[in-house]
Amino acid sequence: MSFESSPTDLFDKNYVCNLENNKKEAYLDYRVLVLKKKKNDSAVRDAYLEIASEYYYINKSKKSLEVSLKALELSKLASDSVRMAKSSYFVGDCYENTQKDSAYYYYLRAEKIYHKIHDNDNVARMLFNKGYVLFYDGNYIESTVEISKALQYLKKSKDYELIYSCNTLMGNCLEKLVKYNQALKYHRMALEVVGKMKITDKAHVNNYNVSSIINVCNLHDLEGEYDKSIKMLTPLVTEDLKKKWPKLYANVLSNLAYSKMKSKDYKNVSSMLFESLKIVDSIGLEPDILYKKIRIGEYYLSQKDTVQSIKILVEANRLAVKLKSSNEILTTLRLLYKIDKKKNLYYTNEYIKLSDSINAIQKNAHDKYSRIEYETSRIEDENKILTKRNFYILITSFVLILGLLIIILFRYLKYKNQEMRFFKKEQLANEVIYQLLTDQQEKINTAREDEKTKIAKELHDGIMNKIYSVRMNLGFFNSQNNAEIIEKRRYYIIELQNIENEIRTVSHGLSHSSFLEHSDFNILLMALIENQKEITETKFNYLDNDGIEWRSIQIIYKINLYRIIQEAILNVNKYANAKSCEVKISKKKNNILKLTITDDGVGFDVRSRKAGIGLSNMRDRVNSLNGKFIVISKTNEGTRIEVTINLHTQGRQGLF
Repeated sequence: MSFESSPTDLFDKNYVCNLENNKKEAYLDYRVLVLKKKKNDSAVRDAYLEIASEYYYINKSKKSLEVSLKALELSKLASDSVRMAKSSYFVGDCYENTQKDSAYYYYLRAEKIYHKIHDNDNVARMLFNKGYVLFYDGNYIESTVEISKALQYLKKSKDYELIYSCNTLMGNCLEKLVKYNQALKYHRMALEVVGKMKITDKAHVNNYNVSSIINVCNLHDLEGEYDKSIKMLTPLVTEDLKKKWPKLYANVLSNLAYSKMKSKDYKNVSSMLFESLKIVDSIGLEPDILYKKIRIGEYYLSQKDTVQSIKILVEANRLAVKLKSSNEILTTLRLLYKIDKKKNLYYTNEYIKLSDSINAIQKNAHDKYSRIEYETSRIEDENKILTKRNFYILITSFVLILGLLIIILFRYLKYKNQEMRFFKKEQLANEVIYQLLTDQQEKINTAREDEKTKIAKELHDGIMNKIYSVRMNLGFFNSQNNAEIIEKRRYYIIELQNIENEIRTVSHGLSHSSFLEHSDFNILLMALIENQKEITETKFNYLDNDGIEWRSIQIIYKINLYRIIQEAILNVNKYANAKSCEVKISKKKNNILKLTITDDGVGFDVRSRKAGIGLSNMRDRVNSLNGKFIVISKTNEGTRIEVTINLHTQGRQGLF
């Protein structure tokens, strides 16, 4: 059948489904040309969306994107909310694997439109898609927020596949956040949803069921409950699964082998691992090949065959780098530096470098998605204000013109001068009102920017410093396993929980600063200095003036002094390479407080080196208290920081 004799003039889905893959693209291209000549109506817009969907299914993402954008354009012209939302949804799908921020933006637009038309199922779907983008960009906490919203919208829904997907993604997020019990709860809920699915294709349901069992077993393995995993996975290893779903069968086989290996049962483990690798290799699934090779490397390590283990893990590392799989790169580096004694230092440095890079990327990603949410909301608010203003202007103008015409018609000669004076006064009043509104908006914008600056500085000066300290300790203890080290690891895990609580405190209101309000400030500073012994070779010494009555000093001074000292210590640890560092606080006459931080490190040229965010934050904190901030340093001659504050005067609101 030729394209011209196709059953419909726009698009026939049944016809395209019967075409071979190599002919589908040509048919779709032809239909796009036909649609360009058609008038913009709902049938044409639906045809564009169907074609975009077919392009997407045959992996022609670029063409799918072009057609989806065309459908979006036509839907906007027709004020067709339903198809505007669907077009935005399709555009987001096209961007999902290439430009995650663009995908997030279009999913957000679709979500807002679906919300306006009260399509709760599709609102939930867009929230899920946003959570999916955030998950694969490493923003696990933000992803859980979006999925929680989606599950709220799905409370009364019968879309069990979407409910299943939301529960599964929530479980995966919580697993990444090391909340295994909660993750297990959501994966079990996903299994319960599988039983409610009314799908005629039983194999499809079985696919969901097996995938969820694998997720549950992964959590059992993480908690060392390998016997539970073996019990659940063993019945799944069937010829039927191998024939219908080879990829799924390979994953079951690999997970079962891994659980047996971890439980010290090595029978058939080698053959199971290599069989699973052979299956995914024949399909050409590189990510799955990567996971299988890592497990084979761990198996050789368990058999004390370090040569084979190093060989297979090096191959896995190269593949992980090729696929840009950050977590798997870190996993292979961690295993290699444990077993390859000759290149131990190289793998350690690579691990730390990549870990720091991932943290920076995730922070930028968080800011990026927050900015998209904020800017989209701001644009919508501005449009609402503009629309409302235009409406009032239109109505006001109509009334004034009508009134003016009547007055001119009947009383032109008598009231001409009086009407003109009134009109001028009204214009002046409108200008004053407009100026007041402009000034008010400027104040709101300034307050918002000040608040964002406060939050950024708090996160950098407080929380990031603590995270760096804990990460250095855990990295140092990771290669040891005696009782004392285990106890220290437990301490730092508790410290991570404290950091989590501090983040929550920051979110509820940085201005309260409760962690200093009811604590002995001197003890807090001594604890801060004492903690450095665990993470650095630099010898820190804290000198204080017993004459300082900290309880009588305002909280704002203590907060900023604590953050300045914390940031300075971090800079010494990261850059100074110092043998010793002295932190001294003294109280002078006239209620003058002086802080000096001196190290004997490598120093730097103050005039030629641009101040980093750390020094800038310290300077801003001192300036906020109307104090003086001096940095004295020369190359190879150490660094001295001096802070002088008059406790009688306080400048603008201090930086928290």
